[in-house]
Amino acid sequence: MKTYRNEDFYRDGKFDVAAAKAAYYEMFERFGYPIPPRLRTDDFWTLDFGLGRFIEAGMAGIFWVNNREHNYFGHEIYLLPGQAIPEHKHVKTDVPCKMEGWHPRYGEITIFGEVGPVVEDVKARMPATTHAPFTYCKTCRVLKPGEVAGLAKPEEWHFMRAGPEGAIVTEYATYHDGAGLRFANPAAKV
Repeated sequence: MKTYRNEDFYRDGKFDVAAAKAAYYEMFERFGYPIPPRLRTDDFWTLDFGLGRFIEAGMAGIFWVNNREHNYFGHEIYLLPGQAIPEHKHVKTDVPCKMEGWHPRYGEITIFGEVGPVVEDVKARMPATTHAPFTYCKTCRVLKPGEVAGLAKPEEWHFMRAGPEGAIVTEYATYHDGAGLRFANPAAKV
């Protein structure tokens, strides 16, 4: 398995989307994950949340469906080894807040949230430079392929971090209104 460095994903101080996508394609092949033609289009996206620490706080994904009228959403989340999505929540806008659950297909993830038994070393399990100073999360648990978990309440602060092999995670959710996304770290953005 290839080891990545943060500088592998930046050229002249800017996030290199092509290098990031290449790393995910390598991970897909390692996992034996099928790559349909749509994953070779601009529908497949990746970002570093504006934090400049892609190896710690970044992701790729594809929205297979996002239907406002009938209130459902299908999303694949792709995380490189140790990579995390910054802590966030979904608030009500002109539509109800997004509720979601996660189903790892390949690799494992640690999910972090506000609700559940308090984990004393929860901050030690987070990428310190992008998460720990800002966290509202108090609990975490590991999900392995085939296991499913979700938000415990509306507007719950949460995030996930991939295990040492990276992860491919299916997200089941209600309609995603990007306007309702709020990050704990004020520097994070999409």
